[in-house]
Amino acid sequence: MFGPPVDLSFKDLHSVADALLAVPRSGWRPLKTNSNGKYLSRSLRLSNNVISDLAGLQHVCEHFLAQPWNIGWLDLSFNKITCINPVVCELRELRVLYLHGNDICELSEVDKLRELQYLQAITLHGNTIETNEKYRNHVILTLPQLKTMDFSAVIREERDTANVWHHCSNRGKATNESLP
Repeated sequence: MFGPPVDLSFKDLHSVADALLAVPRSGWRPLKTNSNGKYLSRSLRLSNNVISDLAGLQHVCEHFLAQPWNIGWLDLSFNKITCINPVVCELRELRVLYLHGNDICELSEVDKLRELQYLQAITLHGNTIETNEKYRNHVILTLPQLKTMDFSAVIREERDTANVWHHCSNRGKATNESLP
């Protein structure tokens, strides 16, 4: 029932709202539409643009997709995104989220994605947060349902390490707070 991604990549979009005026790229698999002209797809690709803010994302999904509430795959890679807008968390069925090659520099931005209980794959490499030594542990701990991160499988040992790291860092905070 669902076809290939609605591809709005390489369109020189400066905002998500600019996508409303763009025509999706055609791929080797043609996009199918319903009787209202909406695409029968669960995937949206907005990669390789210069988008810095995700305001209007919900409207773009509603504009292009026959079932916007059912979007499962969103590609926002290679843009200028610095923070994760809460609008992403409104996409409750999201399973795959590509954010690699952006300008996210605070690990706490990942915390906003906790609401996405079906999120199984995420990419964040190529952002400044990747240089933080706590990066992988933090993401795995924050999003325990992940199966892949940065195109690499999340294995049980990593989950165990992330949990140990979390408990040790919390114990260290508690000890430091109790010192005179």
